[in-house]
Amino acid sequence: MRFVQLRAFHHVATEGGFSRAAEVLSLTQPAISDQVRKLEIEYDIILFDRSKKRAVLTAFGQRLLKVTNRLFEFEQQARDLFLESRATSVGNLRIIADSPHHLLHILAPFRKLYPNVKLSLKTGNSDEVQASLFAYEADIGVLGEVPANKAFNTIKLNSTPIIAFAAKGFVPVSEHPDSINRISRYPLVLREQGSKTRKILEDFAKSQGTSITASIEVEGRDAVREIVASGAGIGFVSIAEFGDDRRLEQLPFGEDELIMDEALICLKERNSGKLIKAFMNIAVDHL
Repeated sequence: MRFVQLRAFHHVATEGGFSRAAEVLSLTQPAISDQVRKLEIEYDIILFDRSKKRAVLTAFGQRLLKVTNRLFEFEQQARDLFLESRATSVGNLRIIADSPHHLLHILAPFRKLYPNVKLSLKTGNSDEVQASLFAYEADIGVLGEVPANKAFNTIKLNSTPIIAFAAKGFVPVSEHPDSINRISRYPLVLREQGSKTRKILEDFAKSQGTSITASIEVEGRDAVREIVASGAGIGFVSIAEFGDDRRLEQLPFGEDELIMDEALICLKERNSGKLIKAFMNIAVDHL
């Protein structure tokens, strides 16, 4: 087994094909294919299902990718160490957040100190945030809870109550619900499974002897907001994320104990990365 063979495998797996891996590594496709084939022959295993148009990982290939993700992350950390004076002046930092709102006070100070660093930000629910970090698809995450998993370094950003909201006039003032039991009788617009907000609501409803059911299930807070604004039902969000939207009104339902924690997290094994460490330190300074 040679390092170049593992590198070829890793890039085919992460780039989704032999041609793309060859482009990234500035090699020919036959050279990449040969390196992967030699690795398979040496250990009598199959790493990719080649019967489809794309190179699809086998079960063994998926296990090996978890190893090479770490291998090449450590290689990147070594490169950063050699280029320490340059490492925090340029580069890429990938962030996945359940809501970008909680990062707004950190992004501007970070950009001021590191204007040449490219920030990429995508959204995902709590399950997707953790999965992306473990898969090395993101460097930093924002999660709707303080995780118990000891694999993470965690900075608690805030704690705010969850509220219900609806389009103005959707629920007459005289009929505003005052409990989870009453609010569950209305059509509800809920996030997808894996959303921490939804999990908190479902657990609380169960503790009160009722249940909540999605009349409409959608991915992402923005989609919930727009559907609720159209008058299709009632949604839920932490009060910190409610914002100022004149189409909507809050429907407090007396459940102040429904608290949403927001935490900034990264894998402990990656906390020494210069950009990750810089971002986390700025977050602490701006709590």
